[in-house]
Amino acid sequence: MIRGILIAATFAGAVQAAPPREVKLGAALPLSGPESKSGGRLRDGYELGVDLANQQGGVEIAGAHVPVKLTLVDDKSDGATDERAVEDLVNQGTDLVLGTFGSSLVEKGSAVSEKFHVPYVAATGASKALYQRGFKHLFGLQSPVEQLGNALMRWAEEEQQNGKLPTPARVAILWEKTSHGKEYAEAVKDFTGKTPRRRAAWQIVMDESFDLNSKDFKPVLERLKGMNADVVLVDAHLPDYITMHGQYAKMGLCHKLISYGARGPEREAREQLKASADYVTSAVWWSDEMAHNARTAEFVKRFNDRYKRSPDWYEALGYEAVRVALDAVHRAGTTDRAAVRTALTQLKMESLLPGGFLAFPDQYGGQAQYLFVVQQNLPDGSAPVIYPRI
Repeated sequence: MIRGILIAATFAGAVQAAPPREVKLGAALPLSGPESKSGGRLRDGYELGVDLANQQGGVEIAGAHVPVKLTLVDDKSDGATDERAVEDLVNQGTDLVLGTFGSSLVEKGSAVSEKFHVPYVAATGASKALYQRGFKHLFGLQSPVEQLGNALMRWAEEEQQNGKLPTPARVAILWEKTSHGKEYAEAVKDFTGKTPRRRAAWQIVMDESFDLNSKDFKPVLERLKGMNADVVLVDAHLPDYITMHGQYAKMGLCHKLISYGARGPEREAREQLKASADYVTSAVWWSDEMAHNARTAEFVKRFNDRYKRSPDWYEALGYEAVRVALDAVHRAGTTDRAAVRTALTQLKMESLLPGGFLAFPDQYGGQAQYLFVVQQNLPDGSAPVIYPRI
């Protein structure tokens, strides 16, 4: 069993008379369509978590070791398809639903899970709007996207104070037209306008949204070119990052600081963008540089052994979502959905994620809260953490 899953506590009265034959986890994921690369990464994390649990005996329930079954369905990067897939998983008797990739898709699938009172453990979905709907069965592992914007700006402020960025610095914000993008832009603007000193240090010269999964960013990039910005802060999913930055490079654009939010070091992007992706800065929910404790080091080793590559935050969050789901089942002592939901509301566990601790506080609608780490692409292909110092 994955280290940390076997915990003695169970809920009084929740233990079923006989353990189930298996624990059924299900996930609808974008395994095709625009988000397929990200969905495939999340799948790898899910599968590793389940396989390691089964190798170590499964989940202990009522004194028995119960195997875990994972069912994956392709939602084709489409919200309506995700809704149907989640409903099918529920009707097949899935005990817990593991989330799809991205806030827009999580919004759809989690609503179905809520309707049928099935716990939904969202490995991704950082928009705080997801957790302001009053849902009782949604539990999110990603810290809010507003903290992503704050992390980047805290690092940029440090760079400015060290003389590496001008004062005042001209800032362009480009964001995907989703709740995720809107919250990112608001976080940057809130940071830069919070105090008189910051208002003097940062000037927002561009604030513009774009459609998700766009193919042509030349018009917005032409407008960016005329803004004489020092800092460009973009919130984009992986396909848009690859497309936009490729066109940015072809137009010969260059800025003192450029970030695409949580995107930057992905191997698909580095392969396509090559040297133009050097020095792109990103703020992420996890980095393999954080493998300074036994649990995280074990995950990194197991992942490398299985996939012959290093994990990124996508896979780490998927793996951690499985640990969360199975820990909740163990603590509940049953696969009864209501009991498992109660266990999730009370969950406090050691984690791979920044801070080393994970919970789903009710005051944030069940969304985890922790700090981001900032990393930067280097010409040698690495992306070391540059803030905070770890």
